[in-house]
Amino acid sequence: MSKQFDVAVIGAGAAGMMCAAVAAQRGRKVVLIDHAARLAEKIRISGGGRCNFTNVGATPQNYLSQNPHFCKSALSRYTPQDFVALVKRHRIGFHEKHKGQLFCDESAEDIIAMLKAECDQGGVSWMMPCAVNGIGKSGELFRIDTGAGEVLAASVVIATGGLSIPKIGATDFAYRIATQFGLRMVETQPGLVPLTFDGGASQALSALAGIAVQAEVETGVKKGRGYFLEDLLFTHRGLSGPAILQISSYWRPGGALSINFLPEVDVAEALIEGKGTLKKNLSNLLAQWLPGRMVEGWLELNGFDGAARIADMPDKGLRQLGDSLNRWSIRPSGSEGYKKAEVTLGGVDTRELSQQSMMVNSVPGLHFIGEAIDVTGWLGGYNFQWAWASGVAAGQAV
Repeated sequence: MSKQFDVAVIGAGAAGMMCAAVAAQRGRKVVLIDHAARLAEKIRISGGGRCNFTNVGATPQNYLSQNPHFCKSALSRYTPQDFVALVKRHRIGFHEKHKGQLFCDESAEDIIAMLKAECDQGGVSWMMPCAVNGIGKSGELFRIDTGAGEVLAASVVIATGGLSIPKIGATDFAYRIATQFGLRMVETQPGLVPLTFDGGASQALSALAGIAVQAEVETGVKKGRGYFLEDLLFTHRGLSGPAILQISSYWRPGGALSINFLPEVDVAEALIEGKGTLKKNLSNLLAQWLPGRMVEGWLELNGFDGAARIADMPDKGLRQLGDSLNRWSIRPSGSEGYKKAEVTLGGVDTRELSQQSMMVNSVPGLHFIGEAIDVTGWLGGYNFQWAWASGVAAGQAV
């Protein structure tokens, strides 16, 4: 016997639960289907286990998409303040870290429990763990072939995310369904991901592994150029930290990054001007601005003797050293890939969807939300805000 619902939401993560709760509380008969045995694993591991659930400053400018205006409607209709009001209603303690990032005081489990409670309040039916083998459309209804039998629904919402972090169950399900229904796709790639280097650069940088400094990082391209001032972390495989995760969404394979380790100091100018008065050697002078171990490794990497007195060095050499710290150009060989990426760039082309309802223009009743589509936020709570906003947009429309 087939089970029939008004709405079937496939994917019980952030966007899927939000959509199901909104639709069910509007009086729709909703089923939420997910292949995982454990609910919302990506929420659970986010923000170091405390879930950076939104950013108070989220605007459309904090999102990447080939169709940048698409996200404006949903984001304006469900704001960070709306989600904060929901969190407060459930009496979940939270705090702001920096740059508008909001985290739970206790645990990401609080957000999962809140969304589950909102779904239960609307009487959502749950099917999990339950595999979805295929989706077809027959007349006005969608037929969903699941491991627990056939489900019929007037509307289907695909909220199964992207390819990031496969170890917690990420799949290409959304993309397969989109392709099946003839929708265009924007090429996917890992986003918010550490960048890697090979050959000599990798060996040289591994000596600096574990060092963290604040840095300005930007891409070398003019169109869609990213720029961030955040912490950067040297690793054994390359570069990580918030600055690199942010810029990784703008970087394209083969492109270079420009990094300024001392945005407040013109290093070459400071060194040359100080030649007449400073009796310090290179290591001691640079150590007033940068961690000692980085100074030591950086001088060696660039062929300088840290014991050399500044007064004895030619201006050309000091300029070269200054440029290496203020305008370091480096070309990553790749990234850590989907296994370490926090999000997936690209996905279902938003030009196929209604920005009001997230519904496919050519397939009435079929909706895509969250990370499955070509809208990707910055690091810092923006992607969760997109999950809530797009989930609400679809939940109000189905």
